[in-house]
Formats: sequence, C-alpha cells, structure tokens
Amino acid sequence: MTDSFAERNELMPALFAGHGNPMYAIEENEFTAEWGRLGLLLPKPEAVLCISAHWETGDTYVTSSSKPETIHDFYGFPDELFDVRYPAGGAPALAELILERIKFTKVKEDAKRGLDHGCWALLKNIYPDAGIPVVQLSIDVNQPAEWHYQLGKELGFLRRRGVLILGSGNMIHNLRLVNWRDRNAAYDWALEINSKFKQLIIENKHTELINYSVLGSAALLAAPTPEHYLPMLYILGMKEEEDKINFFNDKIDMGSLSMTSFIIG
Repeated sequence: MTDSFAERNELMPALFAGHGNPMYAIEENEFTAEWGRLGLLLPKPEAVLCISAHWETGDTYVTSSSKPETIHDFYGFPDELFDVRYPAGGAPALAELILERIKFTKVKEDAKRGLDHGCWALLKNIYPDAGIPVVQLSIDVNQPAEWHYQLGKELGFLRRRGVLILGSGNMIHNLRLVNWRDRNAAYDWALEINSKFKQLIIENKHTELINYSVLGSAALLAAPTPEHYLPMLYILGMKEEEDKINFFNDKIDMGSLSMTSFIIG
C-alpha cells in the first residue's frame, strides 16, 4: 500500500450531493456555483471515493482502472453533453485498500468500469482540472437500506486516509412527476419531506431515515425507487459524534427533485 493512503490524524469531510439534471454538468447555475465553491473550501484529498446512484449492481464492486473512461449513461440530451470528458486518473491503490479492509461484505474488483455522470457531473465542477484520482463503489440492489448504511459506517475509516467520500444522488428523486417547464417549481409534498429529512439528519435520527418508507406518503413519493436515496445513507453511516453538518443547495428543483446536499465534518 502506498504512503498516500496511510492513516493520519486529520479527518476528511464526507459529502452528500444532489446531482440533479445531467445538463448541470455543462450549465452554469446556482447549484454548479456551489459545487465550484466546494472545490475551493474543501481540504485537498488524496483521492475521491464516489458512491453514485447510477452504478447499480448485483454485488458490491470497486473500480480499479488507472485511467477510467467517462461514461455517458443517459440519452435525449444535446451533443455538447456527450462530448464532455472528465480525464481524472483512477486510484488502484485505494481500490486495493478497500478490497483488503472491508469485511462487512465481499467487495469485488472492476478493472474496466469508468465514471458515470452521477460522479463526473459533480466532480467536473468541484475539481475542474480533473487532478484528483477517482474511484467508484457500486450499489448492491439486492440489499436493504440498513445494509447500505452499515457498509457506509465501515467505509468511514477512509476519512482518516485522506479520502473524500462523495455520495451522489438526490434525497427526493421522482422523475415521473418532474416539471420540465418550470425549474423553480416545488410540490407541497416535496417541500414537506425535504424539511422532514433535514430535521432527522440534524437530530441524528438515522433509524428513521433508514426506514423512510414509514414516514408517510410524501416519503414514498420522494423515493419511489431507492437508488438516489441510498448514497445519502452511506454518508450518514460514516458520521462521527463530533462531526458538524452543513447544508447547501437546499432547494427543490423541477418540482420533484431535491438538490439539498450536506457536508459532515
């Protein structure tokens, strides 16, 4: 193992970010401005570990390519978006560390997988020079929410190895109800559950967030499928007692997408 990921006293922040519309990878707006600000404020990491809603698998995989490709995993968008490349290097030594240290589940290596837009659309704005190595961890679709939270807890050791852990999703993500005509639209139920989720995060009531389906009809509308919600649970799982929480991009977008994001630490 290289010295780059040796244990240190400093605890890196961990980040959950709502990534929203893929077009935000090339647009300039209030959300992308905040992502850019993060790159200036966060301590420089040795590498980024990204847990993206857009890599769902039957087990848990980690990328180990030294030169991950840019994956354009969407359709119906302008050519300009498909032309984007994010040429960050990979971090095989970080992948090796994860393979060695994680005991909660059997993590498998994927030497071919690149970076999906849930990862690079954010990092293109946070680290536009693509100078920070990036590794992705997949989401096992066969496991319940509690399982993902516990895996996040075990991954938390990386915060003392100089790794910035990024959960990329949306705590509210209902594409069936998106208002494509009005970016500033917000359904009442979305405002209600966005506020509820934030309250539970602030109060460290993680069990309620894990079992979000019992929070009522608004919660079911917020996450009709779990993949965009689960990255948030990974980040909450690695929160330590002394960590503070700071929210940013706290807004409902296009009616039924929450861009609400937070940093722990």
